[in-house]
Amino acid sequence: MSTKIPQKLLPWVEARKKHHLSHAQIQMARELGMKLKSLDKLANCKQQPWKLPLAAFIEEGYYKRFKKSRPENVSSIESRVAEKKKNRTEELAIMENEQKKN
Repeated sequence: MSTKIPQKLLPWVEARKKHHLSHAQIQMARELGMKLKSLDKLANCKQQPWKLPLAAFIEEGYYKRFKKSRPENVSSIESRVAEKKKNRTEELAIMENEQKKN
């Protein structure tokens, strides 16, 4: 079953691939309220050795803010979209059954 990812989440999937981040790190960045443009600016390149690698920067910021090393429930964007679609179809089925009863 293929689920289409909404346009507003596609850049996060691309950023995960571009910066070689894990699903947990992308989730942490989103929970911290980071913008996609800021990920490009924060990314370490060989000319800026004083910067932390992006993955380490996100993890450090998450720990400082939430006092946890990683989120309790880590899920990928794709799995969240699939679960949301599944829940929506179940809600529609329930609503349809209620309308048939009335």
